[in-house]
Amino acid sequence: MAETETERIQLKRELGLVSAVSLVAGTMIGSGIFMSPQFVLSYIGSPGASLIIWALSGLVAMLGALSYAELGTIIKESGGDFIYILRIYGQFPAFFVAFTFLLVVKPASIAAISLSFAEYAVAPFYQDCSPPQLIVKCAAVAAIMVVAMANILNVRLAMRIQVVFLVAKLFALMVIVIGGIVIIAQGNVAVQQHAFDGTNLGLSSIGMAFYQGLWSFAGWYNLNYVTEELKRPEVNLPRAVIIAIPMVTMLYLLVNVSYLAVMTPRELMSSNAVAVTWGNKVLGSWGWVMSIAAALSAFGSLNGTFFSGGRVCFVAAREGHMPDILSMAHVNRLTPSPALIFTTAISLLVLIPGDFQSIVNFFSFTAWFFYAITLSGLLYLKIKKPELPRPYRVPIVIPILVIIAAIFLVLAPIIDNPAIEYLYVTLFIFSGVLVYVPFIHFKLCPGLLEKVTVFLQIFLEVAPADKNL
Repeated sequence: MAETETERIQLKRELGLVSAVSLVAGTMIGSGIFMSPQFVLSYIGSPGASLIIWALSGLVAMLGALSYAELGTIIKESGGDFIYILRIYGQFPAFFVAFTFLLVVKPASIAAISLSFAEYAVAPFYQDCSPPQLIVKCAAVAAIMVVAMANILNVRLAMRIQVVFLVAKLFALMVIVIGGIVIIAQGNVAVQQHAFDGTNLGLSSIGMAFYQGLWSFAGWYNLNYVTEELKRPEVNLPRAVIIAIPMVTMLYLLVNVSYLAVMTPRELMSSNAVAVTWGNKVLGSWGWVMSIAAALSAFGSLNGTFFSGGRVCFVAAREGHMPDILSMAHVNRLTPSPALIFTTAISLLVLIPGDFQSIVNFFSFTAWFFYAITLSGLLYLKIKKPELPRPYRVPIVIPILVIIAAIFLVLAPIIDNPAIEYLYVTLFIFSGVLVYVPFIHFKLCPGLLEKVTVFLQIFLEVAPADKNL
């Protein structure tokens, strides 16, 4: 870290309750509800079972968010899973969280959302065929760059984008819900009976269906990554998730009912952009409007995911698990710009070879592995340290239920349908030892890193940032 710096700065508490609800709901309502319904249905096999998957996904997200809310009121630091595992279990396991989240989980999430944005953004120009992958990926790159610039420039700008796009996506989903109600009222329902025919009860199928369903709720944990920028976190953290997640769950169920009212299961499963297919059948020549609405929705979700993802990198560096430059903030804008630039670069690398479905599956496998470890830490604090001040508490049965769900989500696809890719992901996680031992534990090459840090500090106009407690 540069020795010439005499003044340290802090990120400001800019997020109130409205911004908090917008961050949670706006990140969840994104690409998932427009991309995942066909995958959920294809894995589970029947419309009735797919609706159950959506309802249970919302329940798991709600229970998980309530558990994380208690952790966030005990450990009032940004960083989410990383900071909780660091404070409860120590440096070594926390590094694996930082290593995996910064190089796999967050970039994969950003890449998948940007791909879904791109699919919908270019769909109106390729109504009679699938768009070329090069065009899709170029549009995804453009989306990531625009969101990165907004987040680097100003926190308030990023939150205004979040609120505006949340309103837009809620309007789009309400159009789908109302359209479905009209279709049902007219009696022109594509799926009228035998809703559970063809249900696939294999462990792998159920696990993969949950991966896709829970992907649409990804974002329930986002406030825990930005706790230090949240006003009155002991109040607004639990309140925001209690408002946002039930609202999103109800909307998702109604939207899926609308999809199934308009399309047969075969039509839904064969659609590359289910909202566009719905729009073409219900809105006719105005069907392209749904493509734009879905693209706007995905863009808002991308913004929220990027906002929280940069904070994980920032906090990990502040705790000594990443280069010091990534723990610094811009001296005037008070944004963690080096961490955001790093997150952008890794996300673009993940985007190049990836496709939406495989990214989601491996993102989910990795993420739920660490969610289980984090929630086991909450159990530890409840049992071993009940004296810690807790402005907000959840019954101990809630984190236990979420841990059971997480274990199922990690093990079910592997046991029922082993794939070599899961071994690759696991080996990658544990390859963090090769980085931790020489560079974190023994702190090799400090001289070189310090010279690079000083140069980048001057070039990026950044300075060390203190915790905002």
